[in-house]
Amino acid sequence: MNKPNAVGWFDLYVTDMDRAVGFYEAVLQQRLEPIGDPTGETLMRAFPGNMSAYGAAGALVKSSHSQPGTGGTMIYFSVQDCAIEEGRVTAAGGRVLRPKFSIGEFGWVTLCLDTEGNIFGLSSMS
Repeated sequence: MNKPNAVGWFDLYVTDMDRAVGFYEAVLQQRLEPIGDPTGETLMRAFPGNMSAYGAAGALVKSSHSQPGTGGTMIYFSVQDCAIEEGRVTAAGGRVLRPKFSIGEFGWVTLCLDTEGNIFGLSSMS
Protein backbone atom coordinates (compact mmCIF):
# COMPACT_ATOMS: atom_id res chain seq x y z
CA MET A 1 0.00 0.00 0.00
CA ASN A 2 1.35 3.43 -0.94
CA LYS A 3 1.52 5.99 1.85
CA PRO A 4 -0.34 9.22 0.93
CA ASN A 5 1.41 12.58 0.68
CA ALA A 6 1.64 14.52 3.95
CA VAL A 7 -0.67 17.27 2.66
CA GLY A 8 -4.03 16.10 1.34
CA TRP A 9 -6.04 19.33 0.97
CA PHE A 10 -5.86 23.07 1.68
CA ASP A 11 -8.39 25.80 2.48
CA LEU A 12 -7.56 29.40 1.69
CA TYR A 13 -9.93 31.53 3.78
CA VAL A 14 -11.62 34.58 2.27
CA THR A 15 -13.98 37.36 3.35
CA ASP A 16 -15.39 38.26 -0.08
CA MET A 17 -15.76 35.11 -2.21
CA ASP A 18 -16.50 36.92 -5.49
CA ARG A 19 -13.46 39.17 -5.10
CA ALA A 20 -11.21 36.25 -4.17
CA VAL A 21 -12.45 34.07 -7.04
CA GLY A 22 -11.90 36.94 -9.48
CA PHE A 23 -8.36 37.42 -8.21
CA TYR A 24 -7.30 33.75 -8.35
CA GLU A 25 -9.00 33.12 -11.69
CA ALA A 26 -7.21 36.16 -13.14
CA VAL A 27 -3.81 35.31 -11.67
CA LEU A 28 -3.89 31.56 -12.33
CA GLN A 29 -5.99 31.63 -15.50
CA GLN A 30 -8.01 28.71 -14.12
CA ARG A 31 -11.72 28.50 -13.36
CA LEU A 32 -12.63 27.80 -9.74
CA GLU A 33 -15.68 25.55 -9.47
CA PRO A 34 -18.35 25.71 -6.77
CA ILE A 35 -18.26 22.65 -4.55
CA GLY A 36 -20.68 21.62 -1.87
CA ASP A 37 -19.80 21.61 1.80
CA PRO A 38 -21.21 18.49 3.48
CA THR A 39 -21.40 20.37 6.81
CA GLY A 40 -23.45 23.21 5.30
CA GLU A 41 -21.28 25.69 7.20
CA THR A 42 -19.08 27.13 4.45
CA LEU A 43 -19.11 28.49 0.91
CA MET A 44 -16.41 26.85 -1.23
CA ARG A 45 -14.88 27.30 -4.71
CA ALA A 46 -12.34 24.62 -5.70
CA PHE A 47 -9.09 25.05 -7.52
CA PRO A 48 -8.73 22.56 -10.39
CA GLY A 49 -7.43 19.32 -8.99
CA ASN A 50 -7.29 15.59 -9.37
CA MET A 51 -7.57 13.85 -6.00
CA SER A 52 -5.75 10.79 -7.40
CA ALA A 53 -2.79 12.78 -8.76
CA TYR A 54 0.40 13.86 -6.99
CA GLY A 55 0.11 17.03 -4.92
CA ALA A 56 -2.68 18.63 -2.95
CA ALA A 57 -5.98 20.03 -4.18
CA GLY A 58 -7.78 22.82 -2.36
CA ALA A 59 -10.41 25.54 -2.30
CA LEU A 60 -11.23 29.10 -1.37
CA VAL A 61 -13.47 28.94 1.70
CA LYS A 62 -15.75 31.45 3.42
CA SER A 63 -16.37 30.16 6.94
CA SER A 64 -17.23 31.38 10.41
CA HIS A 65 -14.53 29.01 11.74
CA SER A 66 -11.60 31.04 10.38
CA GLN A 67 -10.77 34.29 8.63
CA PRO A 68 -8.26 35.38 5.98
CA GLY A 69 -5.00 37.04 6.89
CA THR A 70 -1.76 36.01 8.49
CA GLY A 71 -2.07 32.34 9.30
CA GLY A 72 -5.31 32.09 7.32
CA THR A 73 -4.33 29.11 5.19
CA MET A 74 -5.52 25.76 6.57
CA ILE A 75 -3.40 22.70 5.88
CA TYR A 76 -4.87 19.22 6.31
CA PHE A 77 -2.54 16.32 6.93
CA SER A 78 -3.64 12.99 5.44
CA VAL A 79 -3.81 10.25 8.08
CA GLN A 80 -5.37 6.78 8.42
CA ASP A 81 -7.86 7.78 11.18
CA CYS A 82 -7.80 11.38 12.43
CA ALA A 83 -9.07 10.28 15.87
CA ILE A 84 -5.72 8.56 16.50
CA GLU A 85 -3.59 11.64 15.83
CA GLU A 86 -6.22 13.83 17.53
CA GLY A 87 -5.56 11.81 20.67
CA ARG A 88 -1.89 12.86 20.57
CA VAL A 89 -2.42 16.62 20.12
CA THR A 90 -2.90 17.68 23.75
CA ALA A 91 -0.03 15.57 25.06
CA ALA A 92 2.26 17.17 22.51
CA GLY A 93 1.34 20.67 23.72
CA GLY A 94 -1.41 21.55 21.22
CA ARG A 95 -5.17 21.85 21.47
CA VAL A 96 -8.07 20.12 19.70
CA LEU A 97 -10.36 22.88 18.43
CA ARG A 98 -13.01 20.66 16.87
CA PRO A 99 -12.95 16.90 17.48
CA LYS A 100 -13.36 14.43 14.61
CA PHE A 101 -16.44 15.21 12.52
CA SER A 102 -17.85 13.91 9.25
CA ILE A 103 -17.45 15.73 5.97
CA GLY A 104 -19.72 13.28 4.16
CA GLU A 105 -18.33 11.36 1.23
CA PHE A 106 -14.94 13.02 1.79
CA GLY A 107 -14.34 11.30 5.14
CA TRP A 108 -13.52 12.84 8.51
CA VAL A 109 -11.65 15.88 9.84
CA THR A 110 -10.25 17.08 13.17
CA LEU A 111 -9.26 20.75 13.63
CA CYS A 112 -6.31 21.48 15.93
CA LEU A 113 -4.05 24.27 17.18
CA ASP A 114 -0.30 23.59 17.27
CA THR A 115 2.20 24.88 19.81
CA GLU A 116 2.93 27.93 17.63
CA GLY A 117 -0.68 29.05 17.31
CA ASN A 118 -1.27 27.63 13.82
CA ILE A 119 -4.57 25.94 13.06
CA PHE A 120 -4.27 22.72 11.05
CA GLY A 121 -6.48 19.80 10.14
CA LEU A 122 -6.19 16.05 10.21
CA SER A 123 -8.08 14.30 7.43
CA SER A 124 -8.98 10.62 7.01
CA MET A 125 -11.43 8.41 5.21
CA SER A 126 -12.29 6.48 8.38
